[in-house]
Amino acid sequence: MIKKGAENVLKHKNLITEIQCMWNMKAKFIPVITGAIGTISKSLIQYLSNIPGNQEIKELPTTAILGTAHMLLYIVNAWQKNASRKRASLPSGH
Repeated sequence: MIKKGAENVLKHKNLITEIQCMWNMKAKFIPVITGAIGTISKSLIQYLSNIPGNQEIKELPTTAILGTAHMLLYIVNAWQKNASRKRASLPSGH
């Protein structure tokens, strides 16, 4: 996850520069990376400490798990539709 966070920061460096120029203010990219089962990177708390106010990260694992479940349901439904079409196109007697 640490490597992925560093990749995201580098990938969005141009976007940060563009936002700073457009809005004439300082901008900072904060990567929020969660695993498919809701794991949170250790650096997230450090990044969130740079934002004023109270940040809640309790919901992030639940959101990640629900997102994963949604993707799996989509894949299973697509697979089932494809399998049904293949069965329907077979000649009778097979």
